[in-house]
Amino acid sequence: MGRSLSRIYLDASCIIYLIEAADPFHAVVAVRLAQHGSDPSAVIVTSRLSRLECRTRPLRDGNRSVLEAYDTFFSSNRLVLAEIDRLVIERATGLRAQGGFKTPDAIHLATAIEEDATVFLT
Repeated sequence: MGRSLSRIYLDASCIIYLIEAADPFHAVVAVRLAQHGSDPSAVIVTSRLSRLECRTRPLRDGNRSVLEAYDTFFSSNRLVLAEIDRLVIERATGLRAQGGFKTPDAIHLATAIEEDATVFLT
């Protein structure tokens, strides 16, 4: 089975904007996703790191409704939740060393590259 031609990578910030309707960027992310959403083969890609980053604050605050919204998002059929494997870590290390990225940003970018994302939203 081949990969979808439209693979939209979202980092944790974009997912937070989308799920929590955080202004001013919620509308921007929603519009970008809508541009690809009509393609039945389009998928959203993110790193398992996003799950950690998105769920930490609502878990700490005991915000069950936001946690449920994230759980729904992260269990979507059209979501690829990529693992942080050896290839991602090696690529992230190179990106961090050469580009000065912070570790989470390097992991997101490396995951997008390894997962053949066609769009990267951050």
